[in-house]
Amino acid sequence: MRRPLGYLLSFLVLIVSAGIYLTNLFMFIKKKDIQAVLKRETDAGHFRPEEFASLPKREVTVMSPFGYPLKAILAEPHVTDRYVVFCHGVTENKLSSVKYMNLFIERGFNALIYDHRRHGESGGKTTSYGFYEKQDLKAIIDWLKREKGEDILLGIHGESMGAATLLQYAGMVEDGADFYVADCPYSDFAEQLAYRVKEEAKLPPKTLLPLAGLFLRVRDRYSLRDVSPSAAMAHIKKPVLFIHSMKDDYILPAMTEELFRLKEGPKKLFLAEKGVHARSYSENPEAYEHALDEFLRELVFSEEPAAY
Repeated sequence: MRRPLGYLLSFLVLIVSAGIYLTNLFMFIKKKDIQAVLKRETDAGHFRPEEFASLPKREVTVMSPFGYPLKAILAEPHVTDRYVVFCHGVTENKLSSVKYMNLFIERGFNALIYDHRRHGESGGKTTSYGFYEKQDLKAIIDWLKREKGEDILLGIHGESMGAATLLQYAGMVEDGADFYVADCPYSDFAEQLAYRVKEEAKLPPKTLLPLAGLFLRVRDRYSLRDVSPSAAMAHIKKPVLFIHSMKDDYILPAMTEELFRLKEGPKKLFLAEKGVHARSYSENPEAYEHALDEFLRELVFSEEPAAY
């Protein structure tokens, strides 16, 4: 009897070890160093130190509903009621949002960039790919509206996980902003995780995902299927600009195309010809700005949006 019991215990230890290992990979995904991001963005010409230093701005701390601080920078170079909040991608920090912030500042908006939970200078123990992050985004938006008024014209721009987060936020609160720009989001986190497991580990996702999902519910108290921007589409009525690079092989452009199909009401789609993941602007700056200007002109500032 001892041998079968020993086999059982060994099997249970193996299962537990595998479940913890798998969930650790994405709950505690390795983050980029803040200074490394700053150097990359500076070298690319996206972050201009003197220009950023001279920008009228202040550091802000907003408390997450989960009890940790969210570190933000509110930039207000204009006397205006137009604001955009920026959500960065996984492993990044708020400095990677500066290039997008500059685009909107050039177009007369003020801006707020911030670090997601467990990223940059913000608190938080795990990364949840939009599940808890959408509540943090709501806290940021609520703070901004208390500071500047409920009637501000508000946009939200996000990249990768940040784009998936803003779409989940929009679906949760039924359009807490006036417009959204979702750059290279995933449509469903379970599908994205299955794709990455197959591509990177060369393992069958049907074997690993149920185990990872079980341990995720126990360890971080949510389910993989709870992280689904596609499920939010039915609740988003305000304009959305969807962006993706056709050469993105990390999050496939088909995911953005699916979200675009599911979104009813005002929407636009820009598929960039060049660039891999999260490089649509860097590799196609003129086309990116043209798509943004067209979106703002036709669907945000026009009283009667053009046909789409």
